[in-house]
Amino acid sequence: MSKNFLFYILCCFVGSSFAQEETANDTTSVDLNYREDQFYISVTYNLLNNKPTDVSQSGFSSGFHFGFIRDMPLNEKRDFAIGLGLGLSSNSYNQNMLIQKDNTNQFTYTVIDKSVDAFKKNKFTTYLVEMPLEFRWRKSTPTDYTFWRVYTGFKVGYVIHSSSKYKGDLGSVKTSGIDDIEKLQYGLTLSAGYSTWNFHVYYGLNPIFKNSAIIDGKAIDTSNIKIGLMFYIL
Repeated sequence: MSKNFLFYILCCFVGSSFAQEETANDTTSVDLNYREDQFYISVTYNLLNNKPTDVSQSGFSSGFHFGFIRDMPLNEKRDFAIGLGLGLSSNSYNQNMLIQKDNTNQFTYTVIDKSVDAFKKNKFTTYLVEMPLEFRWRKSTPTDYTFWRVYTGFKVGYVIHSSSKYKGDLGSVKTSGIDDIEKLQYGLTLSAGYSTWNFHVYYGLNPIFKNSAIIDGKAIDTSNIKIGLMFYIL
């Protein structure tokens, strides 16, 4: 999943949202049964929570997320609703934990001492199909497309691919299909803001790795926190 491609999508969506805002007030017909069905796209900074001892992050660990959410209003004013969606997500984590395979084709995990190996790159990446569920409050009306919103909810994701890349004193090490990564990922979400631009946070409730992923004799019990911007486009 190319970052350049996702950036191109972001630019197109943000551009189209401004065009919609300019034409919203020219609408002559009013739909009293409107829905806030929306495409969404998000860019996040990914943090590792509860990291193993001596594991640290470096650089910018990015996340790119996009999809579609179906809006289901719950009251007559249509300012309360449930949103259910489907999307894709790419998440990278730059850190100093080397992931590689041993002679028995098993994955191993080692903390890189930066004073010994000043590596140029070391990250692992996950790609997921996601299903967000949102409880939505907003100040929208049938004719107002720019409004305040607070959307909170729950997101479930399924890892469809994973990989790791290292470049340093050991040369270049690449792996894919990391068996120790939990396929099912889930957490709490919050998006709040005005119009297209919204603050977004995701708090992972389960570890990224299974108990079979061991470092220094202990399970890698780290989860993730994602902080960034969410764009909703009608």
